[in-house]
Amino acid sequence: MPNTLEFADLGEAIGNATAVLRNNAASAGLAVAVPTCPGWTMHDLLAHQGMVHRWAAAKVRDEPTRHDPEVLAEAAASDDLLQWLDDGMVDLLNALAGAPDDLEVPFFLMDAPAPRQAWTRRQAHETTIHGVDAMAARLGRAPLPEELWFSPALARDGIDELLMGFTGLAHYGLTLPRPARVSVQTDDGLGAWTVAIGPDGAVPASGAHPDADTVLTGSARGLYTGLWNRGDAFTTHGDPEPLRFLREQLRVAR
Repeated sequence: MPNTLEFADLGEAIGNATAVLRNNAASAGLAVAVPTCPGWTMHDLLAHQGMVHRWAAAKVRDEPTRHDPEVLAEAAASDDLLQWLDDGMVDLLNALAGAPDDLEVPFFLMDAPAPRQAWTRRQAHETTIHGVDAMAARLGRAPLPEELWFSPALARDGIDELLMGFTGLAHYGLTLPRPARVSVQTDDGLGAWTVAIGPDGAVPASGAHPDADTVLTGSARGLYTGLWNRGDAFTTHGDPEPLRFLREQLRVAR
């Protein structure tokens, strides 16, 4: 069982990140480009996040999901996209709050907690990373760790979800021509992880490895955003190639 935040903390993170999306969009406008999501405008970012919230709410309720083009067309037709975003967030939080602790619905990540917690966790980090994107659109660059609103504890949880949950999935085809180990180590005492990558895929594990080929160090927030390709606020030691492969192939959100 991974060491995740409490359910209430993750739900609060969804609401906080949605507010960051809304506030940055209201400040910068919907037409501004999103540098961390090449080719997207702020409008595209909000429409995507609202679509994902609606998709996740349906998954939690075990209902049929709507087709993406239909939901994006709904967003495009809305005369108040910020309210449309809020409506989707509220519906998601209601679905999660109304779900039983022993909810039985499918979930797709490895090393995941029970489905209610897992879906809340996934949407907390999905929304948080897109909140970072909204800040980047307003700033014209990826925000620095000290400019971010979320706690190091949330960042630590997000690193754990990304490395332990996503890297081993065959869907992402995370491979290297030759075997290598990438170790991710927080310098604020919040944990370490190692991903062994080779021709046959990737195997993640908790903890540092003494013989890692590549070691990433930095604050939890810097490593979290860096691993999600939202900045480079970390230090790399050793061979940089395994990290380049990891970041290029593990593109979960845009």
